[in-house]
Amino acid sequence: MHMKQLALGIAFLISIIGGHAAPCVDIDIARYGAVGDGKTLNTTAIQKAIDDCHQQGGGKVIFPAGTWLSGTIVIKDQVTLQFNKDARLLGSTNLEDYQNIDPFTEGLGIDVGWALLVAVDAKNIGIEGEGAIDGQGAQLKELQIATDTRPESQRWGRRPFLLRIVRCENVTVKGITLNYAAAWTSHYFQSKQIHIEKVKIVSHGVAHNDGIDIDGCQDVHIKDCDIFSGDDALCFKTTSSKMACSNIVVTGMRLKSNQGAIKMGTESMAPFENINISDCYIYDTNNGGIKLLTVDGAHLRNVNISGITMVNVRTPMLIRLGSRLSVFRKGKDSQQPTGTLENVVIKNVKAQAAANAQLMPPSGILITGVPGHYVTDLTLENIELNLAGGGTVEHARQQVPEAVDKYPEVKTFGPLVPAYGIWARHVKGIKLLNITLHLDSNDRRPAFICEDGKDIQLSGWKIPETSGAPSVIRLENVEKARISNMDVKGRAAVLVKAESNSKDIQLGKNKIPGIKKALDTSELPANTGPAIQ
Repeated sequence: MHMKQLALGIAFLISIIGGHAAPCVDIDIARYGAVGDGKTLNTTAIQKAIDDCHQQGGGKVIFPAGTWLSGTIVIKDQVTLQFNKDARLLGSTNLEDYQNIDPFTEGLGIDVGWALLVAVDAKNIGIEGEGAIDGQGAQLKELQIATDTRPESQRWGRRPFLLRIVRCENVTVKGITLNYAAAWTSHYFQSKQIHIEKVKIVSHGVAHNDGIDIDGCQDVHIKDCDIFSGDDALCFKTTSSKMACSNIVVTGMRLKSNQGAIKMGTESMAPFENINISDCYIYDTNNGGIKLLTVDGAHLRNVNISGITMVNVRTPMLIRLGSRLSVFRKGKDSQQPTGTLENVVIKNVKAQAAANAQLMPPSGILITGVPGHYVTDLTLENIELNLAGGGTVEHARQQVPEAVDKYPEVKTFGPLVPAYGIWARHVKGIKLLNITLHLDSNDRRPAFICEDGKDIQLSGWKIPETSGAPSVIRLENVEKARISNMDVKGRAAVLVKAESNSKDIQLGKNKIPGIKKALDTSELPANTGPAIQ
């Protein structure tokens, strides 16, 4: 009996070793001739250390204290790069030191994909430690433009990302600092089981310095990261129609961006679904706090965002369903029909909006589909917005371009929108609950406007004191609206002005002592049916 167990045990050990699950090894890159002086190009030595670690069954490739200059490094199966304290991997400033193993075209139509660190079709890999990876983006660009005479809008794509993870499984990036990429800082494409934790990113100084890009990835956990990026800080993309961004949990982020802080889109072919984002602090951000965009055919659905604080953020939210319908993987995808944006919940948000915004005077939240395609089943609950004010009666009648096939951006809908709080167009089944608005100065625009809406519910709003506004709420081509428990401090001619074939408008239990009339239906055609107060 004991001999049989021993034989089985030996057979088991042999099978493990045969399957390359031998004990892990630690390999110091200095043993392979790498020199940490910041001047010696170490690409070959570092790659040899990674290859040997991989061939021996996996383990850690250790970067000791020092500054290690390199071009493209490819991470292999079962290998973790361990950056010790005071270790810094420095990206070469020579473009010829970089490879593009997985080329693609990004949202502006530029060919991209070169990278400093890259893994393709790898499993069980990691980047960890107290050290840093620095792309020297500004220095690389300076050398590039000395010889590359193309316009900047074209040549930037040749610059390398800092980190690219392509079609990988079981990826851990933890504790590392990522600095000054020459393009996107970190890009995860069609990968599964990703864990990103306590990563610090400071990456700005050249254009397109995204922080973390999650592109068609599944089973992703991102936790307790601190990002200051020149472009979007945390961005979900689907540059291919083949794999959705799904089953993603994000929590505890600190985000500062010269563009958007939390963004889904712009590249948006495959779905964004089952995504939960919570407990994030967004500050000093120039182009949107939360931006949910699907314009290339993606279904954006089952997204929950909660517990968000914003300070000094230009335009706290943009939600956009559009029909740009671009294709990003040449020869691998075809143009799709317009997608959907549905079943999104955003709640428990406090936002102090910047007084100097993309649209002037500023507005808090923009929500818009396109004709025939509605933003559907959207809930905004417990939202508090601090806004500058300054809108006039003329501003309240501003016509906003449809921009059906345009790049989705806040400024796309400029120069301003006619509501100061929330402006919604082409929406169905939206609930706006417990919305509190504050104004630093008088604003004669409505607090809320809906154009082309069905089944709209407003309840529990607290609206600040204003004077001289024609209406607090305006409904244009809205069918079925329920407006109740509104607490309005200011003075206006009417609470709700219903126009352009609106019908089935019901009001109840609203506190409006300074309002002359609750519901004005005087401009409705006689055949639109009853508008009931």
